[in-house]
Amino acid sequence: MIPINYTVRNIVKHKITSALTILGVSLVVFVFAGSMMLSQGLKATLVATGSDENVVVIRKSSQTEVQSILNLEQAQLVSTTPEIARGSDGAALFTNEIYVLISLNKRSDGSAANVVVRGVTPQSLALRPNIRIVEGRMWQNAGSEIIAGKSAAERFEGCGLGERVRFGAREWTVVGIFDAQASGFDSEIWGDIDQMMDAFRRPVYSSLTFRMADTTQFAAMKARLENDRRLPVEVLREKEYYANQSRTITTFLGITGTVISLIFSLGAIVGAMITMYAAVANRTKEIGTLRALGFGRMSILLVFFIESVFISFAGGVLGLGAAYFLRFVRVSTTNWDTFSEIAFNFAISPDIVFSALIFAVVMGMVGGFLPAVRAARLKIVESLRAV
Repeated sequence: MIPINYTVRNIVKHKITSALTILGVSLVVFVFAGSMMLSQGLKATLVATGSDENVVVIRKSSQTEVQSILNLEQAQLVSTTPEIARGSDGAALFTNEIYVLISLNKRSDGSAANVVVRGVTPQSLALRPNIRIVEGRMWQNAGSEIIAGKSAAERFEGCGLGERVRFGAREWTVVGIFDAQASGFDSEIWGDIDQMMDAFRRPVYSSLTFRMADTTQFAAMKARLENDRRLPVEVLREKEYYANQSRTITTFLGITGTVISLIFSLGAIVGAMITMYAAVANRTKEIGTLRALGFGRMSILLVFFIESVFISFAGGVLGLGAAYFLRFVRVSTTNWDTFSEIAFNFAISPDIVFSALIFAVVMGMVGGFLPAVRAARLKIVESLRAV
């Protein structure tokens, strides 16, 4: 077996061609990892919006709060569910909310986008303890006051602290900014539910949310509520509900990113192939010498094959390193399930690192196989006679 140092030495010796191939592979891996990080970031943001202990109730077959309608009687029935937990003051940890989309202009370019306005109750904050006011205060006296998520305040005109925004035939003052720990709530505007129902002339709720005292009772409770003829509802764990919202767009981003990466990878494979064919041509006499010293065809094949894999692996590491810095980039897009604008960061995970490196290695294996076979098939005498 030829020592691995021989392979490393040859990569360094032909540094220009090796570097160009590494660069080509790194660009492909960058695109591949970037598309996966985009999907992962959106999914992580929406999943972080939910809690394992909370339950969301929406109208059956509505899929999201946008289409859901629950009347006051149905809300009252669900609120009497015995599995609902109670707070330290003895009150049920239950809230009914409305969910409305309004159009606001972005600060960056003035273009319009849909923003969620959520009518909430005091229990809404008790159910989401990770949300806290970081600037200003909570609305008082149930007047025309609202609070805005950090992301909404940064990105939309009229949503900053002390600014005014008009919707529902009223002008509202932003009296507080809340931090929802990079979850989907950060892109929303919250206000008192009674004021919101009056402003939007909506006598019905969009969703009901409550915390379970014992989460192991979820399946039995879900079956009982969904089979109650008075309640045409769908009962979901809160994390499951928000994870479902990411499915359409993350699937689209995943397929699009994979297709683009596969197209780009053809170029990287051809680049690796050219590099390795050039290496075989330049080292023909060297191959003949190795064969004359007793190294078999399989050893020759492996040395060129491994060299191609090494080069691609180096490109994979470089591409991943560049993609890592995308974590600090914040982007926004329209969630196709709710038609609202949501902001999130690229996110990396061990699965993405593993997949990207495997992708790079496969490119090296495919690109290096034929040149390695050619090197192994060279005859000793002809190789030693090569100029």
